[in-house]
Amino acid sequence: MINVSVQKDEIRVLGHSGYAPPGQDIVCAAVSTLTQGLIASIEGLTGDRPDYTIAPGVFILKIKDLSEKSKLLVDSFFLGICGVASTHPDYVRLV
Repeated sequence: MINVSVQKDEIRVLGHSGYAPPGQDIVCAAVSTLTQGLIASIEGLTGDRPDYTIAPGVFILKIKDLSEKSKLLVDSFFLGICGVASTHPDYVRLV
């Protein structure tokens, strides 16, 4: 199960979906694409330098000091992750 927590000052995405074996897991691929796309978009489009951690099964992004442009990108990430959670509720949970 991937647990996603969006708080006032940080986003946490923790765990593995278990939908399919590694390399074949479309749920994991969707969540990974959203998290990596968020960082690439913030860095490439806003000039912000976000404080984040990415490791297997772990994504943590501090969002307290981001610009308004970056916050809009975070909102877009949240809409995407909600879509994945709604179509795969047994594998992605918003906490």
